[in-house]
Amino acid sequence: MNKNILNTGVQDFISNNWNTDIMSVLLKKQQFTAVTQKELAEQLEAKKKCKEKLPTWFNTPEIYYPNKLNIEQTSSETTAQYKTNLVNGNSLIDLTGGFGIDSYFFSEKIAKIYHCELNENLSKIAAHNFEILGSKNITCIPENGLEYLSKTAQLFDWIFIDPSRRNDAKEKVFFLADCLPNVPENLPLLFSKSKHILVKTSPLLDFTIGIGELKFVKEIQVVALQNDVKELLWILEHNYSGAITIKTVNLSKTATEKFEFNLHTEKETISKFSEPQTYLYEPNSAILKSGAFKSVGAHFKLNKLHEHSHLYTSDCLVDFPGRIFKITAVFPYQKKELQKQKFTKANITTRNFPDPVASIRKKFKIKDGGDQYLFFTTAINDKLIVLNCTKK
Repeated sequence: MNKNILNTGVQDFISNNWNTDIMSVLLKKQQFTAVTQKELAEQLEAKKKCKEKLPTWFNTPEIYYPNKLNIEQTSSETTAQYKTNLVNGNSLIDLTGGFGIDSYFFSEKIAKIYHCELNENLSKIAAHNFEILGSKNITCIPENGLEYLSKTAQLFDWIFIDPSRRNDAKEKVFFLADCLPNVPENLPLLFSKSKHILVKTSPLLDFTIGIGELKFVKEIQVVALQNDVKELLWILEHNYSGAITIKTVNLSKTATEKFEFNLHTEKETISKFSEPQTYLYEPNSAILKSGAFKSVGAHFKLNKLHEHSHLYTSDCLVDFPGRIFKITAVFPYQKKELQKQKFTKANITTRNFPDPVASIRKKFKIKDGGDQYLFFTTAINDKLIVLNCTKK
């Protein structure tokens, strides 16, 4: 951590030039005596990445930014703030603290936060920023979180851990046991220090695999931001043996869509099917990731168009966690039918359909956009159909 970056002149330059071309900065001769152009460029690039993702950091003077990769890997403010709803008590240890976004928001809910970060430089950066942001209840520990946990006698109300999805060879991995640190292998240690563990994982992790690797899983939350699934949150409670609740959350600027079910009920539920009716429902991405294909239809008393299409329909309009459309026409997927409709511009979605969107656009010369929504899908009896809709 080069503290000269915090000098007034350097900070003014970063504040006024965060959106400038990075290459032009790198090619200029050194502008500040104790700060290289590379260091300057890194600050500018990282600050720019914070504008939408971390507005509190972006808008706060004297923030020291780490490498842009640390910004890319961290939680967004919105998802970090959401996680504070899942914890309580007086103490929480973040074993993989990183840039400190999660620790900062946990500190607004929990009296004492311990931020562990193996990278000593990143730990110093986080500590500086916590001070600038006025967080006085966070203790920064510049060492391996598991090693610290193994030698401390302290017990914690919660342990938070966000294992890296890359192994020692820097390859992407998809099993928790292959992540760093290895959560399944260290569960005995973790549960010896806390009865409650919150694990953040990639949305690519399969539920069945994760449940098989972990113990005492009480709840799994699928968290999406603006309909883009960002993370899975695993709540573990020591000696818990009940049904696993799955909660889906889609966070947007105007509302939060929530839906919950349990895996046993999903398996036992029987879907109802029908031809398209008055309204069409497309679940949000969090629900689709969760696999609640039967439960969501049953809960809202909707019929499915096909077992694998995951589109739903009804004659009566219901409030639904996803997109809602009014169906204006239904016709078979045939070249002459599409040509007869003379679509020139439409929003196209395919569900359980053999042709991709790009192929359909090219084949029928349909441009993107407008107020029409076309769903190309498979209906009951395996019929390929097109639904012409307007958004509700």
